[in-house]
Amino acid sequence: MKLLKSLAPALLAAALALPAQAADRLTVLLDWAVNPDHAALFAARAQGYFAAEGLEVELIAPSDPNDPPKLVAAGKADVAVSYQPQLVLLVDQGLPLRRIGTLVDTPLNCLATIADGPVKTLADLKGRRIGYSIAGFEDALLGAMLKDAGLAPGDVELVNVNFALATSLASGQVDAVIGAFRNFEIPEMRLLGKPARIFAVEDHGVPAYDELILVAAADKTADPRLPRFLRALEKGATHVLNHPDAAFAQFVQEHPELNDDLNREAWTLTVPRLAASPAALDPGRFTRIAAFLKEAGLIAEALPAGAYAATP
Repeated sequence: MKLLKSLAPALLAAALALPAQAADRLTVLLDWAVNPDHAALFAARAQGYFAAEGLEVELIAPSDPNDPPKLVAAGKADVAVSYQPQLVLLVDQGLPLRRIGTLVDTPLNCLATIADGPVKTLADLKGRRIGYSIAGFEDALLGAMLKDAGLAPGDVELVNVNFALATSLASGQVDAVIGAFRNFEIPEMRLLGKPARIFAVEDHGVPAYDELILVAAADKTADPRLPRFLRALEKGATHVLNHPDAAFAQFVQEHPELNDDLNREAWTLTVPRLAASPAALDPGRFTRIAAFLKEAGLIAEALPAGAYAATP
C-alpha cells in the first residue's frame, strides 16, 4: 500500500502529460449546396455536440448532386444526405446503401401554380403545360396527382425546365411545376412578386415519405461512430426547434452569403419539418413508397423495409 501511495502522484502526472485523444473523423456529403434543409447538421457542429461525442464531422457540398450516395456506396465518404424515394430507386439499381437517419421527415415536394392564375384545382390542369426538372420520380408524383383529379398523363404537356422551377412558372413559360420544394421555391415565388398556390403531393395520392434522409454503406451500418453522430444530430435538431432565431444567426455567421430574405423565410418554413428524433425509423414508410414506385414502374420489386433501412 505504501508503494502504491508513492507511485500515485507519478502515475497522475504521467496521465496528465498524455495528449488528448483525437476525435474520430466522419465525412458527410450534402445533397445540394448548403441551405436551411441542413439546419440540424450545422447546429450540431456549431454547438459542439459532435465534438462532445468525440467526432470531427466534415460537411461537404457536392459538385454534382447525383454523386453523394454513389460515393458513400463506393466507400469514398461515410454518410450522404439523400431522399427516401431516391434511396429505393438506388437500391433497386443494386447500390449497397441503407438509411441510418432522417433530417426532414415530411415531403417537401409539391405541385405549384400561380395563386391568382386559372388553375384553382388539379382538374384545371387539363391541356396545360407543366414544368419539371427530374424525370422519373417527378413523373410518378405527377401521374398519381393527375389520377387523383381524374386526369391522365396525356391530358397535360410536360416541359423540362431544368432546375428553373420558380422562374419558369413566374415568367409564364409553364402553367404549373412539379418538384418545387414548398420551403424554398414557394417563398422564392412570393419574392418574385408571383405568390404560388400549392398542392401537396401527400394530399393527392402519394404516400407520405421522409424528404431528406441520411444513408451509409450497407456494410458500415454497425460503425460505432454512427450512434454518436445521431445522438449529436438530435441535439442539433432540438436546438434549432427550441431556438430558431439564434440558430439562424449562427448558421448565417458561418455562411454569410445565405443571410437574405429567401433563406430567412426558407429557414422559418423548414424548422417545423425537421426530424426531432433523427434515428427514429418508420419501416412502413419504406414499404409504402416502394410499393408506390413499383406501381409506377420505376422499380422491379418492392422489398421489405430492412432492404432499405438500418438502425445503427
